[in-house]
Amino acid sequence: MDKKSAVVLFGGQSSEHIVSCMSVLNVINHINKEKYDLLLIGITEEGRWIKTNSIEEIEDGTWKGGSVSAILSPDATMKGVILLEGTRAELVHADVVFPVLHGLFGEDGTIQGLLDLAGIPYVGCGVLASAVSMDKLYTKIIVDDLGVKQADYVAVMRHELGDLDPVADKVEKKFSYPVFVKPSNAGSSKGVSRANDRKELKNALLLAGEHDRKILVEEMIVGREIECAVFGEGNNLPEASGVGEILAAAEFYDFDAKYYNSDSKTVVNPELPGGAAEKVREAAKAVFQAVDGYGLARVDFFVKADGTVIFNEINTMPGFTAISMYPMLWEAAGVTKGELVDRLMESAMNRCQQ
Repeated sequence: MDKKSAVVLFGGQSSEHIVSCMSVLNVINHINKEKYDLLLIGITEEGRWIKTNSIEEIEDGTWKGGSVSAILSPDATMKGVILLEGTRAELVHADVVFPVLHGLFGEDGTIQGLLDLAGIPYVGCGVLASAVSMDKLYTKIIVDDLGVKQADYVAVMRHELGDLDPVADKVEKKFSYPVFVKPSNAGSSKGVSRANDRKELKNALLLAGEHDRKILVEEMIVGREIECAVFGEGNNLPEASGVGEILAAAEFYDFDAKYYNSDSKTVVNPELPGGAAEKVREAAKAVFQAVDGYGLARVDFFVKADGTVIFNEINTMPGFTAISMYPMLWEAAGVTKGELVDRLMESAMNRCQQ
């Protein structure tokens, strides 16, 4: 069997750079090396693309000092990566790319558009699904027409933050406290705050405005945090895993609670009231299809005490760290991490035949 050449991208310019560096270790360790020759390319927070020689360099961070620059060519006749070292240039063919990139400039359609231009198959959702799923405001607009319940919201633009009192008036007219304030485009709960009064609301709006020009203020939903993993390949109906529950060690499941607080727990297939688990699975598949998802996504919900299911958000390149729910849920369904990664890479190459 001829080996395929697989490019693995990691790092990136987003606030989730470190999460990507954690996720990619799990992905690389579970790629079938008998089927794929790997080219590892790290993207620094400044945006430099660097050929990386080993998983050890990723673990200790020394990859950032690498001397070989990498350029993914948009020329569809090349279908590869140009490696530059001094005056020497080499074109390396790419059969498939696994963009293990979270957040802006990776999960938002930008990398996906470049790969479409290059004519290289890649793991995960395409430009449309990646862009609208990354943007919480536009996800909500799509879900509004889907018949899936979601938290009510007020949209705020960064240009409105010059005078916060009218913004606070608009929010208070619609909601009572507490409320949650989120950048429309951010992941891993970066820039997300809970506001319990007007002063906290203003501070939360300013913080969110540091991360994006579009901001969501949402009503508070009291419920359990439930997640579902989805896998789908275009023409075929998507598959949904069982569900998992987040038991956050903080007031809400923020960045530190997700990745640095060992008291945060995840529970696979918890008991939920009123048939909520199946409702979550069906809603997850519906949202995935509505955004034109492909490959993978993790869809997040709240489940209230009476079994009501409320959509929260969709992540089109969910974490693959040792504690991440997406691979954990498929493992609970009998799909090992190695099998999951292999299916995702095969699905990337199948996309070209659909």
